[in-house]
Amino acid sequence: MSEQENNQTAPAQEAPKAAVKTAPATLRFVLGEKLGMTQLFDEKGNLNAVSVVKAGPCKVVRVRTEEKDGYKAVALGFGTVKESKLNKPDLGNFKKLGVEPVKHIKECRVNDIAGFEVGQIIDLGAIFKEGDYVDVQGKIKGRGFAGAMKRHGFAGQPASHGASDRERAPGGLASRRSLGKVLSGQRMAGHYGFTTTTVSKIEVVKVDPKNNLIFLKGSVPGAKGTIVSVLETSKFKKHVTVAQQQKLSASKAANIKAAQAAAKKK
Repeated sequence: MSEQENNQTAPAQEAPKAAVKTAPATLRFVLGEKLGMTQLFDEKGNLNAVSVVKAGPCKVVRVRTEEKDGYKAVALGFGTVKESKLNKPDLGNFKKLGVEPVKHIKECRVNDIAGFEVGQIIDLGAIFKEGDYVDVQGKIKGRGFAGAMKRHGFAGQPASHGASDRERAPGGLASRRSLGKVLSGQRMAGHYGFTTTTVSKIEVVKVDPKNNLIFLKGSVPGAKGTIVSVLETSKFKKHVTVAQQQKLSASKAANIKAAQAAAKKK
């Protein structure tokens, strides 16, 4: 075979992949998607209900500077989206920044932007570890139009003395005061849910950097598929578990003393 035929049959060499840059670990913030809930055992054998969040891969799509924007912040992007799904202003913004389009963007203010560059990837294992505490923000489930009992937790009115149609009524609205109107902020029936809520101080039970998964103790806002923000907690006190002594009844205490006395005689 000639040299030209050998060159044609030889497999093409793959170009070396560019090294992925990692963002500084000082930014303890990440976006993710709630996948649901499951159960995990800890080292002590306790069974914990945990929420599973797919937190990544997240990349830096913009760095805000105080000279240009008036404040310091880092914008993270999560998820992929087709260019055909974007409008022209958003698509032009991504092209101007020189990054691939992302589906979700959220900023986090920082004190120092040194070391942050567009295109860097957040290393989940470097910013969160088992035992850390985080604040999780997201939109809770929308429940439509709800009454005062479901929306605000009212106890309801007595179901006696002929009040069959007032059991779930909100009660007096204080409209006959001097102003002669219902004041703003009165708790009444209305739209319930689908509001942004933050749950503070949730413990990190496990981190899986390979699959970009973080397991959080307890529940987090939203249903499956909700986009949530996971940030280092703003609280400074940690949960402390105090070991309580088991109380013994008089009969059990007597039996223990009798067994100890019998052991000494032997």
